[in-house]
Amino acid sequence: MAPSVTEFINQTLRVPRRRGARDLPTFYYRTHFLEMLEFVGLHYAHVLSDSQLAFRRDFLALSFAAQCLYVRMVNRKGTLFARQRLRYAEIPNIGATLGELDAAGFLERARIEHSEEMLQFMTRSQLSQTLKAHVPGLKGNLKKAELVEIAREQTPVDGLFASLPTTAVVVQGRSSDVRFLLFLFFGRIQDGLTQFTMRDLGLVRASDSRELYEPRFTDREDAVAACYFAERLHRLQQNETTATRLAIEVNGWPTPQSCIAADLREQLAFELGRALEPDPPRALRIYRLGESARCSERIVRLLLASGERDEAQRFLRRCIERPVSDEEALLASDLYARKFGKKRTSALTDRLRSAEVIELDEAHRGVPEKAAAEWFRAQGAQAFRVENGLWRTLFGLLFWDVLFDGDAAGTHSPFERLPSVLTERRFLLEHETVIDKRLLLLNDPVLLKRRLLKVGAAHYGAPNGIFRWRQSILDALHALIAVAPADGLKEMMMLFCDHYLAARHGYPDLMVIDNEGVRFVEIKSDGDQLRRNQLLRIEQLQRAGFRADVVNVRWTLTPTQAYVVVDVETTGGRGEQHRVTEIGAVKVIDGKIVDTFQTLLNPQRNIPRGITRLTGITPEMVADAPVFADVADRFAKFLSGGIFVAHNVEFDYRFIGQEFRRLGRSFRMPKLCTCASMRKLYPGHRSYSLARLSERYDIPLTSHHRALCDAEAAAQLLIMINAKRQENLRAGANH
Repeated sequence: MAPSVTEFINQTLRVPRRRGARDLPTFYYRTHFLEMLEFVGLHYAHVLSDSQLAFRRDFLALSFAAQCLYVRMVNRKGTLFARQRLRYAEIPNIGATLGELDAAGFLERARIEHSEEMLQFMTRSQLSQTLKAHVPGLKGNLKKAELVEIAREQTPVDGLFASLPTTAVVVQGRSSDVRFLLFLFFGRIQDGLTQFTMRDLGLVRASDSRELYEPRFTDREDAVAACYFAERLHRLQQNETTATRLAIEVNGWPTPQSCIAADLREQLAFELGRALEPDPPRALRIYRLGESARCSERIVRLLLASGERDEAQRFLRRCIERPVSDEEALLASDLYARKFGKKRTSALTDRLRSAEVIELDEAHRGVPEKAAAEWFRAQGAQAFRVENGLWRTLFGLLFWDVLFDGDAAGTHSPFERLPSVLTERRFLLEHETVIDKRLLLLNDPVLLKRRLLKVGAAHYGAPNGIFRWRQSILDALHALIAVAPADGLKEMMMLFCDHYLAARHGYPDLMVIDNEGVRFVEIKSDGDQLRRNQLLRIEQLQRAGFRADVVNVRWTLTPTQAYVVVDVETTGGRGEQHRVTEIGAVKVIDGKIVDTFQTLLNPQRNIPRGITRLTGITPEMVADAPVFADVADRFAKFLSGGIFVAHNVEFDYRFIGQEFRRLGRSFRMPKLCTCASMRKLYPGHRSYSLARLSERYDIPLTSHHRALCDAEAAAQLLIMINAKRQENLRAGANH
C-alpha cells in the first residue's frame, strides 16, 4: 500500500534527500501555521467572521508550547486524539499544555456529534467490547468495518455514545475556523500543512511573489458557499455512506456567486448523484443541480432506465437547442440520434470504425504514438508528439505578459501556478482589448515567431501553471505557425481565452505536416476507446479549419524491422557502481541474423572473483580492452533503428543505458524481452532460463555467460517468438 503524504514526509525526514533539499527546524510546523495565518489575514480579512478573526488573536496569545501542540493536532487526521498518545519530545509537560488549550477554548468535550469519528478512532477490540453491551450475541471475529456498520444500524446513538471512552480522548476545538482558514489558503479542504513541509524539503516549488496574490473570493457569502460544497465533497469522497445524509441538505445548498463555488457545486452534484443512483428519483434531483454535460448524461440515462422517454426526449432537445457547453451539445446530439433516431452506434464508435488504418510492427505495442510518428516520418512528413502541450504553449507564450508579468497577474497562493484570471474565468472579460490586439499577431507568422522566441528566451524554464518548457514543443510550435491558417489559430486561442480550464485537455496525440499542410491525429490501437472530450477537440479543430481525425493502428510484423539482441556481462548485478565488461549483440531482420557486434570492455573497476568464476572474464582479459566511451558511437550505430531485445531485457537495457548516461547521452529504445515472450507464447515450461530453453529447443549454447554466445541463443528464441506472433496475427485476421 502506498504511504500517506504524512507517512511519506516522515520517511523523507529519515533518509538522505536530493541535492537542494533542506533540513527542517524543530518547530517547522508552527512556522507553517503562522505563515498561513499571516497570509489569510493579509488577503482575506474581508471574508472572515468575528470568530475567525478572534481565532488568530487568541492563537497568538497562547504560549509557545500550546501553539505547537495545537498545530500538531491540526496536522493530524481528524479532530479526536487519544490523550495518552499526545506525546512530542519537543513539547514539555503535555498535561499542563492541554490545560492551557482547554482554558483558552482550543479544546472541546466529546459530544454526541463526535460519535461517528469515535467509531473510526477506536480499535477493533475496543469497539467489539463496547458493542457487546448493546448487541446481544455479537460475534467476536467480526472485522472493524463490520462492527462500525453494526454500531450505525443497530445501536441508538445516545446509548452508544454513553458507552464510548470519551474521557480518554482530546477533541480539537475551533476546528471549523481552522478548516475555513485552510480552505481560503489552499482552495480545497486540506488536512494539515503538508504542502508547506514538502516545499521546505525541496520537494515542491512555491512562489514568493507576495504582491501578486489575489483572494479567491470577493465577499464572505461566496467564500462560505464554496467552502460548504468543498467540505461536503471531501466528506463524500472519504465515506460514501454519508451520501444519504448529504442528500437531505440539498434544499439548503447556498447559491454560488463565483465560478469557483459553481465548479465545486457541480462536482458535488455529480459525485453525490453517482452515489445515490440506486435511488433514481433522488439521484435525478441531485443531478439537475449540476449544470454540466456529465450530469446531463446521467439525467438522460436515468430517465430512460425509469421508462420516462418523453421527459428524456424533452431534456435532450433543450440540451441541443440551448447547450451549456460544446460538450453538452455533442453529447445530446449523439444520445438523441441513438435513443430517438434509431441510430445503432455512438458518434465515438462511428469515428473509430471509419478511421484510417496504418500498420505498425507489433513490437511497438507499448509506444503506439511514438511508432505512429515514425511511420508518418517514413512517408516523408514531419510528425510531432504534441497532445495538450502545443496549444497550451502557444497560449501561454502569446499572453505571457498579461498572465504572469502585468499588474493584473496573480495567483491565489504560493502553491498555485495557474493565474487567478484563468481559474475564475475572468481573462476574456478583463483583457478583451489586449486579446484582440494580440490575436492580430497570428496574421503574420514572422512577427508571431519573433515574439514567441523573445518571450521564450526571456522566461525559459520559469515555472507556470499552463505548460512545461520542452524544446520539442517549441519546435512543433514553430512548424505549426509556418503552415497553419491564422483564423484557425485565432479560433483555438479564443477557446483558451474564454474558458481555459475547459479547453486545456483532450487534444490529438500527433501533429503531422505534409504536402497538404497541418493535420492533427489521435492514435488508437487495439482496445482503445475514443473519449468524448477527444472527439470534441477533433470537431473543434475541424471547425477552425484544420484537418483532424483518428488513425487506428493495426499491429503486424514488418519483415524489414531490425531487432538487436543484446547480452552484457558485468561486474555485478545491482547498483550504479557496477560496469559492463562485455557486450555481445546480434541483429535480426526477417528471421535471419544479418550482423553481429562483440567487444570486451575495461570496466575501470575490479571484477569480483565470483563474477570471474561465472563468466570466465578475468581482470587481465579487460586490462587493455577499450572503455565504453571508445565503442559508444559504433555500438549506437549498430543499435540504430532497431528494437532492443534481451533475455530478461531490463537488466541489459539498464546497464547499457547507464553507460550512455555516464557519457551525458540519452538512451531510449523500444524493448522486447525473450523471457517474458516465451512465457506468454510457449507456456508450460518449468524454467524459462536461457540455458533451459536452449536445451529444450536444441539451441547451441557452448559458452554460456559469454555475451555473444548468449545473444546468439536469445536471437534464436526471438526468431521462434516472431514466428509464433506472425501465426497468431494471421489467425486473428482470419477470425
